Formats: sequence, C-alpha cells, structure tokens
Amino acid sequence: MRILGLDLGTKTIGVAVSDPLGFTAQGITTVKRKNFNSDIEEIKRIYDEYSVQTIVIGLPKNMNGTIGEAGERTYKFCEKLKAAFNPEIVYWDERLTTVAAHRAMLEADLSREKRKKIVDKIAATFILQGYLDRKSR
Repeated sequence: MRILGLDLGTKTIGVAVSDPLGFTAQGITTVKRKNFNSDIEEIKRIYDEYSVQTIVIGLPKNMNGTIGEAGERTYKFCEKLKAAFNPEIVYWDERLTTVAAHRAMLEADLSREKRKKIVDKIAATFILQGYLDRKSR
C-alpha cells in the first residue's frame, strides 16, 4: 500500500511517494503545471504507476488556521481529481513545510538554482512524512 504526497503550487506540483510499508516518504518528481486536465492526467499516471491507495495533499492554511485563496484552489483541484478517478484524499496542514524544505536545502548547501528546482518535491516529502509519522503513532 503506497501513499502519494502532493504539494500543490501555482506553477508546479511536488510529488512524493511512501515506501510499500508506509514508513518513509521519498520525493519522486516535480510536475510542471499546464492546465487542469494535463495536471490530473499526470497525477493519475503516477497514482497508477505506484499502485497508490491514498493521496495526501498539503492544505495551505493561514497562520491563524483559516483557509485562504490557496486553500480554496487546493479544494477545487481535489474536486477535479475526485471527478477524474475518485482517489481517497487526505488533507494535511502544510503550514511552514516550504520553509522547512528551504531550511533543509540550505543546510545541505544546495545552490539557489538547485533549490528552486526541487523545493516543491521536498515540501511534498515533508507533507507525506508528517502524515506517515502521525499515522504510525
């Protein structure tokens, strides 16, 4: 049973997948966004390739816990995912995951150019690993 983690951005979607036992998350790709249909087709392709059971998607919340414009875009995207192939979707509070991803990459001394290319994939990994850790407790 694998779980897919998504960090939905306006230009890219970071993608991570769990190991078959659901203990660890690995970043696998960053999908360049084109339009809803091609974005969903690519997510479906990855979903099928890894025999995914559940999708964990980062839900951007304001620091006070409310849902803003980015959160509404996430809900809209998930409705299109459900209409396309009806996956089980779990929302995960993603506050500060991008900050944590940037911090980890700075500590790894990655160049700004490299960080820019993989930040969404790393953020998806943080989202999924947070979910896996909570689930294992």
